[in-house]
Amino acid sequence: MATRRAPKLDKKQAVDTALRLLDEVGLDGLTLRAIARELDVQAPALYWHFKNKQELLDEMATEMYRRMVAGQRIAPGATWQERLTAASTGLRTALLGYRDGAKVYSGSRFTGTEHAVRLEENLQAFVTAGFTLPQAVRALTTAYLFTLGFVTEEQGVEPAPGERRDGFDVTERAARMADFPLAATAGAELFQDFGQGFEESLRLLIAGIEARYGVA
Repeated sequence: MATRRAPKLDKKQAVDTALRLLDEVGLDGLTLRAIARELDVQAPALYWHFKNKQELLDEMATEMYRRMVAGQRIAPGATWQERLTAASTGLRTALLGYRDGAKVYSGSRFTGTEHAVRLEENLQAFVTAGFTLPQAVRALTTAYLFTLGFVTEEQGVEPAPGERRDGFDVTERAARMADFPLAATAGAELFQDFGQGFEESLRLLIAGIEARYGVA
């Protein structure tokens, strides 16, 4: 019986190419065949590493996470508020580094256990601050889901830096909704200055956690 030989193509090379191609074609245009063409290999070479597109997305999200934590430093003595702020801000920055970054990350499953290192540190910091473990899990999960949802909507308006989708012109929207003055004016808050909006929303979230669990 002939032995099945592993292809010369390295998995990390495929993932790096996929993340680079993502910026050009977006998630909808990212296929295993497109990546194979970019690497000048046949599609079966990729199927050796990834059974389907979701397995590829899982590995892409994992690599995005690796890159994020490699450049993220959280002081050992940071308060839980500082830790949550740093983690959420760092995640937003990382996701914005890729076209459709939030969509790739959303619903993906990390491969391996590398992410458990930071998760363990965060949970320990929260428990030490006075949270029960279930409260710590809920607080961290809420911040994570908020950040993921915020960036998903943000990239729906601005898919890439300096790029804005049609239909999100604030002035045009205000004119179209002139009969609804509050809703018309709200467009300036909803569809621009995303960085400022994220920071304020994160402060609201942290204040809510403090009030709910009584841990200052």
